[in-house]
Amino acid sequence: MPFLEFIAGCISGSVGMAFGHPLDTVKVRLQAQSVYKGIFHCVAKTYAHEGLHGFFKGMAFPVMTTGIINSVVFGSYSNALDFLTQSQRNDRSQGKAASSAHVYTAGCFSGMVQHMCSYYKACEEKELQEEVLVSAPIDLVKVRLQGQTTAERYRGPTHCVAVILKGEGPRGLFRGGLALTLRDVPCYGLYFLPYEAILKALTETGKQPGTFAILIAGGSAGVVTWAFATPMDVIKARLQMSGAGGREYNGVLHCMRVSIREEGLRVFFKGLLLNSLRAFPVNAITFLTYESLMGFFCPPPHS
Repeated sequence: MPFLEFIAGCISGSVGMAFGHPLDTVKVRLQAQSVYKGIFHCVAKTYAHEGLHGFFKGMAFPVMTTGIINSVVFGSYSNALDFLTQSQRNDRSQGKAASSAHVYTAGCFSGMVQHMCSYYKACEEKELQEEVLVSAPIDLVKVRLQGQTTAERYRGPTHCVAVILKGEGPRGLFRGGLALTLRDVPCYGLYFLPYEAILKALTETGKQPGTFAILIAGGSAGVVTWAFATPMDVIKARLQMSGAGGREYNGVLHCMRVSIREEGLRVFFKGLLLNSLRAFPVNAITFLTYESLMGFFCPPPHS
């Protein structure tokens, strides 16, 4: 049934988010701050000054909400693929595989739906602006909490929101919103494409994919996606931290120009290794949880 994909996506997204948050904290600090020499230096300093708790800063807020976002992504992808292929999930698992064009299109559609569900358009001073109503504030609060090394500025998610609203106004909650959109929408097509291709290659025709195949396909999909997403992820993190004591930027293009001028093109690949190390297990677990739940909700027909 169509709505079951949304339920499975919600649960799997929360599980994956909780599992990968410590490495995500290290990634954010490497991208937004220039005081760390590398991954191990960042891990050591974080542990020395903040203990294990430092790696889980900002986790509660996104774990509660990432499930909803992931629900939209997986649910809209699955239903779009059903529509494009004029088939059902169990039909495709029995040998009627979707084409790469269908998979990519459904993936991009899921990215657009996720952002359309959280967009609004407002006219201010005759300028049309689009801002992410749900995704951007959640991601901003997460990054701000992860980026602070002491509790002097923010005491938690609710306090963080209150401080931002007081100091920067409602617009402050949407810092980095455009960069978040530019990162996410095109990358969702790439997210599902390698997953479906690798899963098909590791699964015998007419058979259900095994645990190993799902883990490898899911992990590889995460690595491929983050390889393309990391440059804009760096810009997003810097824009989001610019209102919390970090350097001020006027927008995406200004941030890109300043970053290139001061640090060279390699700045766009800060955190790429960590993103890849984090992406494989997180997405492997996310897809395994999703496929397991869908197998429970919609058991394949017995031959």
